[in-house]
Amino acid sequence: MSKRLPFFILIFLFSNLLFSQAKYSNEFLTIGVGARAQAMSNSVVANVDDVTASYWNPAGLVEIEAPFQVMAMHSELFAGIAKYDYLGIAKPLNKEKKSAIGVSLVRLGIDNIPNTLNLVGTDGSINYDNITEFSAADYALFLSYGQEIQPGLTGGGSVKIIRRVIGTFGSAWGFGIDLGLKYKHKNWKFALMGRDITSTFNAWSFNSTEQQRAVFIQTGNDILESSVEITRPRIILAAAWEKSLGEKFNLLIEADFNFTTDGQRNVLISSKSINIDPHAGFEVGYKNFIFLRGGLINFQQVKFNAGDDSTYLSVQPNFGLGLKLGKLTIDYAYTNIGNVSEVLFSNIFSLKLDFKPKKSAE
Repeated sequence: MSKRLPFFILIFLFSNLLFSQAKYSNEFLTIGVGARAQAMSNSVVANVDDVTASYWNPAGLVEIEAPFQVMAMHSELFAGIAKYDYLGIAKPLNKEKKSAIGVSLVRLGIDNIPNTLNLVGTDGSINYDNITEFSAADYALFLSYGQEIQPGLTGGGSVKIIRRVIGTFGSAWGFGIDLGLKYKHKNWKFALMGRDITSTFNAWSFNSTEQQRAVFIQTGNDILESSVEITRPRIILAAAWEKSLGEKFNLLIEADFNFTTDGQRNVLISSKSINIDPHAGFEVGYKNFIFLRGGLINFQQVKFNAGDDSTYLSVQPNFGLGLKLGKLTIDYAYTNIGNVSEVLFSNIFSLKLDFKPKKSAE
């Protein structure tokens, strides 16, 4: 493994130098999956040990104990305007070598968008029957594999296939790779995660009729041409600490640090070259039955007034609960409590099911 690391580092540096990438490309893949992770403000890269590891850190797939695991999540963002859904499955392959595979599908979409291009006829008349509807949706398929490298150290990777569709007007296919490592030592867990490690490429193609182009020109809109959108690599460093508090309670705390290099962002540590966006979360469990979770994310400097340069620090708190009922786990997250970060709150639910083998009769 140590001989391969320089190769991956070389790919990462090469991709940074070669391309001029667009900021905020494929941002729908930074939202996160699973209500547990959302409640902990996405601070799970080091402690993830279930089917969602395919998304968060494929090195965590190795820690799945069930022979087969399935999870589904649904949430509605921006007061229900956007629908965000996730479905994942995972299965250990070899108990001795400690390897596992996972498949995850993510969709973020806005449906029933009115298409008013044909609202006004060539003679200037308005016909509301000409209004149709379309959807703008982003999809991502993760094909993941994780394996133990040595005791305490696991690694994994995910191949991402991305599909983005805007009605009949345009669409894109994308491809990318994520790589992750996890290390456990006593009560500590550490992780290194590289998203879009070789840069992720989205090839866009756009379709429009002559009539639609004429409407775009009349209304002052740009006529889009086919292009390639590139997502720059993102590095995540994470550390988690877990400890049993007596026989009934368990405490987990994690802090993650996101490093981006696609230009200056409004994050806690901001610069033109490197930006660091920290977030942290906790989980308190009682008898491995009920869980209380919380976290902080989206640290930003916000201006008091439009004409005033003075700012204050804004932060988004999240909260959630979990309930484990045998093979079934129900998780809930309430994000952006109190509308602190000026983003509408969301209610997020996810269900996880462990398929365990039947006990043989003695």
